[in-house]
Amino acid sequence: MTVYADVYRYRELFSSLFRRDLRAKYKGSALGLLWTLAHPLVLMAVYVAVFSLLWQATVADIDRYWLFLLCGLPAWVFFATSLQAASRSLLENANLIRKVRFPRQLVPLAVVGTQLVAFVVMLAVVMALCFALLPGSRGTVWLAIPLGGLLVLLVSGVSLAVASLNALYRDVEHLLAALLLPWFFLTPVLYGLDQLPGADSYPALEFAVHWVNFLTPPIEALRAPLFFGDAPPLADTIYTVVAAAVALALGAFVFSRADDRIAVEV
Repeated sequence: MTVYADVYRYRELFSSLFRRDLRAKYKGSALGLLWTLAHPLVLMAVYVAVFSLLWQATVADIDRYWLFLLCGLPAWVFFATSLQAASRSLLENANLIRKVRFPRQLVPLAVVGTQLVAFVVMLAVVMALCFALLPGSRGTVWLAIPLGGLLVLLVSGVSLAVASLNALYRDVEHLLAALLLPWFFLTPVLYGLDQLPGADSYPALEFAVHWVNFLTPPIEALRAPLFFGDAPPLADTIYTVVAAAVALALGAFVFSRADDRIAVEV
């Protein structure tokens, strides 16, 4: 895994890329880096207002639906924004890549790092809300931290693979943009798996939503200690660990195969 070892080996360069991307993201704005706090909070408020208040959405037998929604939201937002930003990261840094020889995987991984800031803010807010409003979750909310760490590894690997592929095949970013919306509705953010009305009629679809969609187990594992005050389901936790390892290996493999061509293609 030298692809990821280079993050530590070239940690000063990685830190510089991270700070540059973070500053560029909010360059010229009045609040500047404060948007790293404001943006995720506003986004969470919008989702709650639309789906819990205006739409009057609810899930049977679940009180505080707005908090149920928030427990699944940070993982999805981190995944979607990381993939979108990472997909074009190598292309947007083409001038730097052509001029200087350095571990190019640092570019998309630094972009994931900038999205990680918002994820940490959102997860911290959700943990605080669950701790304050759900007494049964006060002993389990802390389990969200290692589970969130596993999600970061999973997203990092997938983002590196997507960035590498998009540097060679520009269709990847357009395909990703087309997939994210239906992917959102096929991920249990707005609903719980046990609340799917058609699960009995279409068991294959329920199986696909749970086990083929690799975002479902991490979200289910996070929601259990945050909202329900339970230990993460063992199957979902094992799946998340394996998925994170597979994603890292896949990202390293795809990048290694594409590395020699990236400077030419971008």
